[in-house]
Amino acid sequence: MSVELHACPDRAALDAALAAELAARLAAGIMARGSASLVLSGGRTPLGLFAALAAQPLDWSRVWITLADERWVAESHADSNAALLRTHLLQGAAAAAHFVALYGGEATPALGLAAASTRLSALPRPFDAVVLGMGDDGHTASLFPDAAELAAALASTAPLAAVTPTLAPHPRITLTPAALLDSRQLYLHIAGAGKRTLFERASQPGAVTELPVRLALQQDGVPCAVWWAP
Repeated sequence: MSVELHACPDRAALDAALAAELAARLAAGIMARGSASLVLSGGRTPLGLFAALAAQPLDWSRVWITLADERWVAESHADSNAALLRTHLLQGAAAAAHFVALYGGEATPALGLAAASTRLSALPRPFDAVVLGMGDDGHTASLFPDAAELAAALASTAPLAAVTPTLAPHPRITLTPAALLDSRQLYLHIAGAGKRTLFERASQPGAVTELPVRLALQQDGVPCAVWWAP
């Protein structure tokens, strides 16, 4: 399945266009099935997208949202992805959305997997949209090429995995490919010349363990669109 590339002139245009695309997809899901589900990624790249998406006219009470991954820290921690969502997306009318957090307060992600999986099961599946990011090492969600748990997470049929990257802070909980690909549409949201080059490299044949973002780019089951700006 070919990957669509949407190149925008700048990051503001990227955020506005992708927010409108996501809102249209969610609205279609609500009309067809009564509710819609959205998986978002954390970090700094999507903050403008979150703000643009929050301004979209949607029946947010019918939208379910979760994260592709989470650092195993409380929402009071500066590195919490859930805190980013609450601050930048779940505001105004968008606060009516149903947000399902992955972090549950257990001592480790492994201890939290069962409860997080139960919470995740509340989301309508397949997900209407999954928005992924990509790190400089080719990771997506918290599927890091250096993590000892990567191969098991890639092969797992469970929706979630515990991962401890060696080159990034905090233990993580992440959706597995089994969950991420249980979607009607994948989006890869990236910015900058370096990420464009890395995307082109990841689009070439190669191992998913080398560049885990290939799980989205080199599969035939789910349409994937790449949204990029310089």
